[in-house]
Amino acid sequence: MRNLDQTIVLRRARLEDVEGMYRLACCAGPGMSNLPPDRDRLREKIERSLAAPGACGVQETVLFALDVDGEARGIAAVWPRIGLERPFYSYRIDEHASACARLDLAVTTRTLTLSTEFTGAAEVGGLLLDKALRGLNAGRLVARARYLFIAEHRAAFPDRVIAELRGWQDESGASPVWEALGRRFYALPFPDADRLSMQEHDFIADLAPRHPIYLDLLSAEAQAAVGRPHDDGRAAMKMLLDEGFAEPGYVDLFDGGPTVCAATDDIRTIRDSRRAVVIDVADLDDTDDHLIAAGVGQDFRVARGGLRCEAGGVVLARALAKALGVAPGDRVRHVGF
Repeated sequence: MRNLDQTIVLRRARLEDVEGMYRLACCAGPGMSNLPPDRDRLREKIERSLAAPGACGVQETVLFALDVDGEARGIAAVWPRIGLERPFYSYRIDEHASACARLDLAVTTRTLTLSTEFTGAAEVGGLLLDKALRGLNAGRLVARARYLFIAEHRAAFPDRVIAELRGWQDESGASPVWEALGRRFYALPFPDADRLSMQEHDFIADLAPRHPIYLDLLSAEAQAAVGRPHDDGRAAMKMLLDEGFAEPGYVDLFDGGPTVCAATDDIRTIRDSRRAVVIDVADLDDTDDHLIAAGVGQDFRVARGGLRCEAGGVVLARALAKALGVAPGDRVRHVGF
């Protein structure tokens, strides 16, 4: 398994990745609207990512593929700035305390209020992984590689990064939050509304509730699902929290999934990463396990392997250097895995 880790490379997505990305998207189920099971739309997203000027566009999706022997077995995305061309909506959870001294009663209620708080922030998301790679730390590699991309292109990113996690669904795939709330305002099945949100975004502004909604009026199941991630997203949630993200009390407009946020420079992988010159390539053991990024823009790539810090630079394991296509004299960014 350790050798397989060294052959896995996270790189920018290419047009030849469409089929692999399509297979992954088909297995994801509803709620992954940013990566739809639609070949034409996936191809368009890759084309827009490839056409982004410089390191990345102002608001274009930057797509990555996890390359295993030339096949896309995982995908992930970064959005440099959200909400600039069209509003980025969330619900803000507020608590309200009321009291009646005469009766010695106190009541605390929660409301959901439409918000565009995260306008201009960066976003990480869209992480999907071939289930056959689970147990190899591939998900952790992909998730943290996105932060190395941000670090390497720091000037293109704002000072705040968010992540939206897919909301909880029951065994039938239904979203309690959508059934109790979203359906009443949008009059659509959840998959249709989720798909439309990426095509006809104005319908959210046209139909979204204008006034706060009292959570206590929803079903007990819906209340319990607000802010709860999908079962498949619990590991992703833990990785985000381990990186320094926090829950500021915002949830997704449709399925109630939690939104987490972090100051860009406080994200652990960004904060702890260092740039260095490769001074040599050698046979190293696995005791000094690192995540290493090389290249910028469309040439950006990340792999995991052995690295040793020395005066004047770093020494890379041979397999790692080969996977990244680097040689002595090249610059890399590295962080402990």
